[in-house]
Amino acid sequence: MRLRKACLLVLLLALAQLLVAASAGGPDEDSSNKEDAIEDEEEEEDDDEEEEDDDLEVKEENGVLVLNDVNFDNFVADKDTVLLEFYAPWCGHCKQFAPEYEKIASALKENDPPIPVAKIDATSESALAGRFGVSGYTTIKILKKGQPVDYEGSRTQEEIVAKVKEVSQPNWTPPPEVTLVLTKENFDEVVDGADIILVEFYAPWCGHCKKLAPEYEKAAKELSKRSPPIPLAKVDATAETDLAKRFDVSGYPTLKIFRKGKPFDYNGPREKYGIVDYMIEQSGPPSKEIMSLKQVQEFLKDGDDVIIIGVFKAESDPAYQQYQDAANNLREDYRFHHTFSTEIAKFLKVSSGKLVVMQPEKFQSKYEPRSHVMDILSSTEGSAIKDHVLKHTLPLVGHRRTSNDAKRYTRRPLVVVYYSVDFSFDYRAATQFWRNKVLEVAKDFPEYTFAVADEDDFATEVKDLGLSESGEDVNAAILDEGGRKFAMEPDDFDSDTLRDFVRAFKKGKLKPVVKSQPVPKNNKGPVKVVVGKTFDSIVMDPKKDVLIEFYAPWCGHCKQLEPEYTALGKKYKNHKNLVIAKMDATANDVTNDRYKVEGFPTIYFAPSGDKKNPIKFEDGNRDLEHLSKFVEEHATKLSRTREDL
Repeated sequence: MRLRKACLLVLLLALAQLLVAASAGGPDEDSSNKEDAIEDEEEEEDDDEEEEDDDLEVKEENGVLVLNDVNFDNFVADKDTVLLEFYAPWCGHCKQFAPEYEKIASALKENDPPIPVAKIDATSESALAGRFGVSGYTTIKILKKGQPVDYEGSRTQEEIVAKVKEVSQPNWTPPPEVTLVLTKENFDEVVDGADIILVEFYAPWCGHCKKLAPEYEKAAKELSKRSPPIPLAKVDATAETDLAKRFDVSGYPTLKIFRKGKPFDYNGPREKYGIVDYMIEQSGPPSKEIMSLKQVQEFLKDGDDVIIIGVFKAESDPAYQQYQDAANNLREDYRFHHTFSTEIAKFLKVSSGKLVVMQPEKFQSKYEPRSHVMDILSSTEGSAIKDHVLKHTLPLVGHRRTSNDAKRYTRRPLVVVYYSVDFSFDYRAATQFWRNKVLEVAKDFPEYTFAVADEDDFATEVKDLGLSESGEDVNAAILDEGGRKFAMEPDDFDSDTLRDFVRAFKKGKLKPVVKSQPVPKNNKGPVKVVVGKTFDSIVMDPKKDVLIEFYAPWCGHCKQLEPEYTALGKKYKNHKNLVIAKMDATANDVTNDRYKVEGFPTIYFAPSGDKKNPIKFEDGNRDLEHLSKFVEEHATKLSRTREDL
């Protein structure tokens, strides 16, 4: 018994000593743990710094430095001059140029002081490629104190090294711009005195304007060398607001051609060579003279577009000048001709002072006149000539093509018949077989426009109509006003089935085809999701103001906008008469053609009670502040709850 008590006592004493030791050792262990944690944090910071250093590290390949989106700004920050090559790994020209570029790097390394030579893979470093407006490969730029200088010489070591050394001189300054700068003080004097001049209305903050700027200046240089030169000019529309208003400038950049002060829309390309070729063509006469009857006969036999011929006695004929002025207004879309030949006048069965509009033989039919003739007098208004041309541009059943669709086939309703359309000699009979069946119907519905279209050219449209898997050789659809589309149920095609389809449309018995994602089950977030099936019920709701963003899932600018747009939705969530909405325009039909989507993101404000006149957001600053300002400026029913106040 005593022995048991003694053992128990020893155990208790040992346990007490352990507890005391543990208690005494606690703070030291805590201290040790804290020190370990600090050391771990310091090690992590060191690792982060090492990783950051690794990101900023500039590697070298065969003497050429490799720059990317991460290390670029850090590297060039303290450099006076840097030679840059933007390339694509798959580009044949780039591979061919690589050895020469390495020699250039070696030569400039020997310069005093050495000039760094770098390359950038424009396919992977998209931010840099976009920043410097790279649109082709190889693109060479010289960076002088951070500002890019375009290199336009030959791709030889001798020329490139000489140009880089020239730019690197301390007293080098860029040559003055060839593009003229116009203000309200000099605009009329310059523009009215020019036979032809291209004017760009821009905004300093506009991304598209910044991208256009170097191409525009290159085109200005090229066109200044012509004899006579064709001047290019620019107007800061944000500073020269009166000029912008005078010429209805509502977006940036807006380009206009002026001929002796008369403005015409510019619809040409927006890169150097495209601008140059377009302006050279525009500087010529709007109408070309036809000298021989054979030319007219060839137009009729082999032509594939409307034939427009003015018949006059001589260039001194006052009606001839009226015709030239009218042709200038439409030269973007149509080819104009004129003749002083009595032989041609006799063939056309007209006298001088006449405008003849007719179709090539392939588009003529027994249901329509061979030609449409108009008298042109010295007193004839240009608008009357224009109206005559536009009225008779299309045959009863024309050929709708991707190249002419946007200009010629804008009138709605448009009845389109899709099949393998080919007017070449071998396939013309088959093409005309189906077109003749369409003619049988078109003659009975003069209020509608009819056309045939190649199913491959319009494959996307056919697919959106749900007809790509119809199994039929010939399909038909009606494109209506407001962007609505109606597809004919697949069936053996003939005149009767097409006529029944058009009649059903006319009586309002058809249901439109709408490309749409599924309607969201839960749509209570700050930004309401709109799909094709809900566009009319949400965006076109006459009782509510709606701000709608059209986006594409792959669009970088859209991704950048998303947090700002969500914040906007949260800000106005409690305003019952205002809806902040978005729509994936790549997966859904916009069922009203007043809401044109030509790029991403596109934002419109649809005011209550006036849905047919949406207001486009044009400000380049798509942040919460500017979006809010836009909403409050145009809101018609902005009601705040107590919570907001």
